[in-house]
Amino acid sequence: MMKTNLKIPIFAALDLTEKNKVLDLARKINPYVGGFKIGPRLSVKYGGSIINELSTMAPVFLDAKYYDIPSVTEASVRASFEQGASYVTVHAMCGEEALLRLAELQMSLNQQRFFRVVAVTILTSYAEGALPPNFSTSAISVQVEQLVDLVVRCGLNTVVCSPQEVLRLKDKFNSVDFITPGIRLPHEDKGDQKRILGPKESLQRGASAIVVGRPIYEAKDAESAAKNYFDLIQEGLLV
Repeated sequence: MMKTNLKIPIFAALDLTEKNKVLDLARKINPYVGGFKIGPRLSVKYGGSIINELSTMAPVFLDAKYYDIPSVTEASVRASFEQGASYVTVHAMCGEEALLRLAELQMSLNQQRFFRVVAVTILTSYAEGALPPNFSTSAISVQVEQLVDLVVRCGLNTVVCSPQEVLRLKDKFNSVDFITPGIRLPHEDKGDQKRILGPKESLQRGASAIVVGRPIYEAKDAESAAKNYFDLIQEGLLV
């Protein structure tokens, strides 16, 4: 199980735009998820207040995907921690110097409270043959593995990748916690996700936690949808 402060290995992505709706949704689904993931559409609009309010219910995963020069990335991660986030994403492609500084920062901030810098590898919206022209021509799985290797060598221990890559990565990097977006059940719309898998399968392959967004927040009954994922997770963990 993930070496984190999550009681349930599910982050619910709250990709809505109105604060009152986000907080109402969070209260309804809180019993069935381990934490809340928010992105720039909320953090930019409401700043630290939305992080602080959500953090009173469950750990907050700020998916900012910082990608800048080392000093700016480090300062941004520190500011996110001060706002109340327990997990903050950066791009693994920000490079060795930045990742080394972030590993030191994570160690320091954990003296105050639980905190993880989460390195993003290759976005799950990318598919083979549809990468930006400056990316390597290697297979996505190879590029992801190279980035995870860099992250580990720099001293970080939490990575975001697609559930399709987890089995291979967990076998090679068994001390790393892998968080997997791109989680869908067979009947659910894929949206803009390309490399997807079901919740039980992702955990059984070695994911430490999953991220579920649209299948919950776009559901007619979000509370029931969250409970369904919770039940599937509990069933999978008992297998």
